[in-house]
Order: sequence, then structure tokens, then C-alpha cells
Amino acid sequence: MPRQIIQTDTAPLSPLYSQAVLAGGQLFVSGMVGLDPVSGELAGATVTAQTRQALANCSQVLAAGGASSSDIVEVGILLADPADFAELNEEWTRWFGEEPPARYVAKLGVELPGILVSIRMTAFVGPTGSSLPDRM
Repeated sequence: MPRQIIQTDTAPLSPLYSQAVLAGGQLFVSGMVGLDPVSGELAGATVTAQTRQALANCSQVLAAGGASSSDIVEVGILLADPADFAELNEEWTRWFGEEPPARYVAKLGVELPGILVSIRMTAFVGPTGSSLPDRM
């Protein structure tokens, strides 16, 4: 199955991984953290600020791959501190409200200075891309 690397300047870039890979009608978005793609700085020191930015970064990568929030089928979230779970859920609910995608939350296994959350996503875009309205 052929794969297509997805990249956009509107989300943080890394030479270590692709922002997303499109294969078999699915878009696999790499773990995005709360870095502002313009300044290269963390969006804030709270899990709320970093979650908001990480979701915005994911949204930009989804759009570059022809998907929207309506196409998300699964989300994986890694938290540096499990005590931030309630704060994460508050921001999550602002983004997804009713009928959110499937998700899991686990503890971030590596220590990355200042990083409180990492969010990855899988979206189904099918052979012709998204046809549903964007809710993000």
C-alpha cells in the first residue's frame, strides 16, 4: 500500500518524524505538543494551554491531509502528569463536545522539558478526502 507524507508549515516540524502519513484512506497524525509553530515556544505552562495548542496543531495537520475534526476516529493522549487529567478533559470537551472520537490517555514515558501533553490522531479520509463539515 503506497503512503504519502503530509507536511505543513502551520504546525511544528521535526526532522525525526513526519507530521502525518496518509495510507489506505487513513491519516495518521504524529504526536503533537503545545508548541506554537510561529514562535517555536510552548503555548504556556499549563496543560490547558498546551492541550489547546496541541489540538490546534493537530487540526492544521489534519487539514493538510484533507481531513477535518469530523473525520477523526481515534485519539491518543500522553500526559506528563496524570494529575492533569481533569484539566485536560475540560479543554477536550471544548473541542469535541458531543460525539467525540474514541481516545485513550496514558502517562508520557519520556521526560521532555516543559512538555505536559502530546496528542496523536487517526482520521478516516477515504479515497477522496473529507466530505463532512469541520467542527474544530
